Amino acid sequence: MVNFIMIAFCIATGMLLRRANLIHNEAHKGINTWILYFALPAVSFKYIPKIIWSPQLFFPVFSAVLVWAGSWLFMEYYCRRKAYKQRSRSSLELAAGYSNTSFIGFPLIMAYFGETQLPIAIICDQTTFILLSTAGIVNALRANLRDGQRIEAKFMFRKLISFPPLIGCIAALALTRVTDLSVAEPFFDKLVATVGPLALFSIGLQLKFDGWKQQLSQISAAMIYKLLLAPLLVLLSALLFGVSGPVARISIFEAAMPTLVTSGIIAEQYHLNTKLVNLVIGFSIVLGLLTTAAWDTLIRLFIAA
Repeated sequence: MVNFIMIAFCIATGMLLRRANLIHNEAHKGINTWILYFALPAVSFKYIPKIIWSPQLFFPVFSAVLVWAGSWLFMEYYCRRKAYKQRSRSSLELAAGYSNTSFIGFPLIMAYFGETQLPIAIICDQTTFILLSTAGIVNALRANLRDGQRIEAKFMFRKLISFPPLIGCIAALALTRVTDLSVAEPFFDKLVATVGPLALFSIGLQLKFDGWKQQLSQISAAMIYKLLLAPLLVLLSALLFGVSGPVARISIFEAAMPTLVTSGIIAEQYHLNTKLVNLVIGFSIVLGLLTTAAWDTLIRLFIAA
């Protein structure tokens, strides 16, 4: 319950401070810089060393990739029918393709399935994180291209390797093979603890519900995919490949999470439709608390323990 209160508190505080003009209009940019350069890299250093790798953990990796790939196909079809430009496509793909697998996902998994299932959730989370750091950035870059312009391989590579969360993920993977990072875990704990509150506070600073009716079609499309179709894809895949038990259950449940909060930060950094992405994040968090309860029932019905 405290996590739900924290979500509401952080978003509401940001909105209230902005409305009261008690904080600078550009304050969210400084907050986002802290999250990108320090807090998110710490997530990799905190969780990657705890992962015990095994062949069955391929499915959580596959499920995160499937959610992303399904989002790309769904939004490409939707945007072509609507004749949207690339900026709208990139914004919608960013809003629908990445699940909030940690700040909201971890507490809900502990509530529904128990803390012992967190290692599987960590696999989903880190895979989603890597996808956002690579495919998400490439997708954002596409929106900034002029007609006839292409993304040069050197430019794309430079952008990717300079993205702090990806650097943190690669560094954590490399260092865990040669050294014990447990001594620094209390430090990483403190940094990681800032991700959720600050990211949600940043969204609250930017979130304006006025004009949501004009974007209702885009918001609805993103949330239909993120909250309904994405977990359905993972559920069908689990049934098709005969995957069961906690691995299947947690993978499906993580796919049903609301939109990743960091998507709003990427949208702001790369000048996408930040308002649309943040509206999807806000609405999906509220509705997601209801739809995840429904998915828990379906998972227990169709997936053997």
